[in-house]
Amino acid sequence: MRKTRAETKDHNRRALLAAAREVVARDGHRAKLDEIAAHAGLTTGAVYSLFGSKNDLFVALVADQLGPHYDDLAVAIPADLGLVDAVETFARYYHRLCSDPGALGELTFEVSLQDLAVRDPELRARLAESVRAHEKRLGELFAGRSSLSPERAQRLAMALRGLMVGLGLRAVLGLADTPVGQYVAAARALVSADTV
Repeated sequence: MRKTRAETKDHNRRALLAAAREVVARDGHRAKLDEIAAHAGLTTGAVYSLFGSKNDLFVALVADQLGPHYDDLAVAIPADLGLVDAVETFARYYHRLCSDPGALGELTFEVSLQDLAVRDPELRARLAESVRAHEKRLGELFAGRSSLSPERAQRLAMALRGLMVGLGLRAVLGLADTPVGQYVAAARALVSADTV
């Protein structure tokens, strides 16, 4: 059965994203567009056709990686949960991600993508915009709980994300066997009036 044009486009998009993840994780700032395309079995023209540019491909990688997590969190943190319970749910979710056997590969990819961004101001600005948009989604999950204002919810989201990234890095690098209770306790500590 022949694929439709839309199916082919979707297949090629997914192939390029998967190839980019592997090449970026392997080569960091030395990742080349022609290698990414070849790894996907496509040409660089496919990258330009589907994404517009190399940086657009990298921004799509971040959205492809973070988007599903925030979708899952929106389901895991229903509107009727109190603020502390919502924060604890987020901490447990993040602990599961960090305990996953593929966590080291995720960290390698993230560090390599950050390496690319440090060397490319345009990419850095675009990735920062993407991360802010995802933090905004997280803040929206907390806003209104326990009368938390949108501004305070954004500060909480930023603090939580920074805390969890740090704890996740420790766990992935084997610096500490960090049980879920420590994630939850650290996250809960951020929900005080002094820090939010």
